[in-house]
Amino acid sequence: MAYSSGRMMLSQSDGPVSRFRAWVFIVIPLLAILFQVYVRLYFPILSFVEMPLLVVVYLSLTQRSQVGGILTGALIGLAQDSLSKNPLGMFGICKTLVGYFAASVGVHFNVDNTVIRLLLSFFFYIFHQLLYWVMQRMLLAQQPAFDYQSWLLFGALNAVVGASLFHFLDKLRAAA
Repeated sequence: MAYSSGRMMLSQSDGPVSRFRAWVFIVIPLLAILFQVYVRLYFPILSFVEMPLLVVVYLSLTQRSQVGGILTGALIGLAQDSLSKNPLGMFGICKTLVGYFAASVGVHFNVDNTVIRLLLSFFFYIFHQLLYWVMQRMLLAQQPAFDYQSWLLFGALNAVVGASLFHFLDKLRAAA
């Protein structure tokens, strides 16, 4: 396996921190949220794609900053909440935690490998779904079904979409 630094583990100071132009932090999350809203309306077969989650994971992994991951997840999650019929804060809390943990992984591991990105996209999709399920039960006193089989299937599909999206977003990195 060819890693950019020759190692999979990184220390806090090893490896480059990705820099993006300012418009990327505004336009890409906005497009992801609009994708999430309008795809469900016009293309229900693609409603399994959790585009805002994938953007949170990508930006958090590449920034390598837990504070940046928290802010990215919170802002995207709350924006998604405001456009959905769900109670305000559900996606905000989930995506905040995903952003923090993804940034923590980005600090310690080289995440430029496609296989690692596939695995992390899958893991964070399952983590997001599980956290949302727990919050529905505990905070909203609802009894949602524990549908782990669809979570696994949609997690795998989101991982494939995420790998493609991450490849595209890599091209938006600012030249150092």
